[in-house]
Amino acid sequence: MNSPFRSVSRLALTAALAVGFAIAASPAAAQSLIRDTEIEEILARDAEPILKAAGIDAKSVEIVLIGSKELNAFAGPRVMGFNTGLILESDDPNELQGVIAHEVGHLAAGHSARRGEMSSAGMKPFLLTMGLGVLAALAGSPEAAAGLAGSASYFGTLGALGYSREQEGRADQAGAALLDKAGLSGKGLAEFFDNFRYQEVFDEARRFAYFRSHPISSDRIESLRRKVEVQPNYNKKDSPEAMAEHAVMKAKLDGFLNPGVAITKYDEKATDYPSRYARAIAYYQLKEPDRALKLVDALLQEQPTNPYLWELKGQILFEFGRTEEAETPQRKSVELKPEAPLLRVNLGQTLIALDDKKKVLEGVAELKRALTHEEDNAVAWRLLAEAHDKLGEDGLARLATAEYNFYIGDKRQARVFAMRAREMLARGTPEWRRATDIVLVAEPTREDLRDLAREGSVADNRR
Repeated sequence: MNSPFRSVSRLALTAALAVGFAIAASPAAAQSLIRDTEIEEILARDAEPILKAAGIDAKSVEIVLIGSKELNAFAGPRVMGFNTGLILESDDPNELQGVIAHEVGHLAAGHSARRGEMSSAGMKPFLLTMGLGVLAALAGSPEAAAGLAGSASYFGTLGALGYSREQEGRADQAGAALLDKAGLSGKGLAEFFDNFRYQEVFDEARRFAYFRSHPISSDRIESLRRKVEVQPNYNKKDSPEAMAEHAVMKAKLDGFLNPGVAITKYDEKATDYPSRYARAIAYYQLKEPDRALKLVDALLQEQPTNPYLWELKGQILFEFGRTEEAETPQRKSVELKPEAPLLRVNLGQTLIALDDKKKVLEGVAELKRALTHEEDNAVAWRLLAEAHDKLGEDGLARLATAEYNFYIGDKRQARVFAMRAREMLARGTPEWRRATDIVLVAEPTREDLRDLAREGSVADNRR
C-alpha cells in the first residue's frame, strides 16, 4: 500500500503521507480520498464484468476510493467512487457488485440527477472540483486534495446526486439485468438493500448518505427480489478467489483506517492471511514497526512474489527512518509489478532520500517512468523537483514544481514557477516549450501574453 495510509489513524493526516495508500482528508467534509494499487485493482476487477455488460470500456473508468464511514458510492462518465464504509459493510463481492450494478444502472438508463438539487448545488463547480480534487488525491497530494475537495462543496454536492424513487426502481431493474448479463447473481443487490431497509424509518439527519440519495422501501426491495430470484444466475456463488480478494481488501482497510479496532477484530492466533495482514498494517499504524515487520516477514516467507507485501515492508522501513533498508524491498515490489506507477514513485522517493548522486539519478528515472503512466501524479512531480534540485538542475527543478502546482490545481503558482523555469532552460527545448505551455494554460497575465507574443514574432522573423 504505500504507507500509504501512512502514519494516519484515519481521517487524521500526517505531513508525511506517502504515495501508496495515500490519504487526503478534507476537514470540512470529514472524508478523504485514498490511493492504493492493490485495492484499486480489486475494485476494478469487481466492476469490469458489469461495465462490459453495459457496453462501457472498463479501462476508461477511473476508480476513486473515498475514506469515509458513510455508506456511499457513485458512478459517472469515466469515474466510479466507493466509500470505504460501503466496502467494509459489504459481506462479499456479490453485494459490492450489486451496488456497482445499481450505480451503472443509472448511467445505462440515462438518468439525470434531480434537476432542482443539482441546480442549487451547481453541477459545473462540482465537476470541476471533483476533477481537481480527485487528481490531487490520486496523485498523492493530501494537502492539495483537502483544499480542492473541500471547496465548491465537493462532498456536499455528491450528496445532491439523488434520484427520484421511480429512477431508483428503474436502476434496480437495470442493475439486476446487467448482473445477469455479466453472469453474476443479483442476490447480493437485493440483500444489500434489504440489510439496510430500516434506514427508511430514520429522519434525513440519521440516515446513511447512500440511503438519503437512494431512498428504499419494502415495495422496492420486494420488486427487486422478485426480479433477481427468477434469473438463471441467482444461485451462483462468488469464486473462492473473489472471496479471498474481498477479505484482503477489507482487512487492509481495517488495518490502515481502524488499527486499534483491527488488533481486536483480527485474532492474534488466527492463521489466515487477511487476519495477519490486517494486524501487520495495524501495528505499523500504531507505531510498532518491529512487530509489524515480524508479521510481514512471516507472510513473505509464504508469499515471496506478493508485490504488496514487499511494498508494505519497504514503506514501514522508509517511514521509520531505515531508508537504506527500504531500498531492497521497494525494488522487489517494482520488479514484481513493473506496470504499477505508485510502486515506482515509492522507490524513486527512497532513492532520492539516499543522497547519493547515482541513486538520485536512478530515482529520477523511476519517477519519469511512473509519470509516463500517470502524468498527473503530483507527488511524482514534487519528488522530481527535489531530485533536480539536489542535482543542481535549477531550471528542471522549477519546471517540475510548476507541474506539481499545475496538477494540484494551483494555477498561479504553476505560472510563477513555469516563468522561472523558462528563464533558466535553453530556449526552444522540449522543457522550455512545456514551461511555456503551462504559462499559457495556467492563467497567464497580460504581461505574460505580451511577452510570449513578442517571442513568437521574433521567432517568426528569424525563420
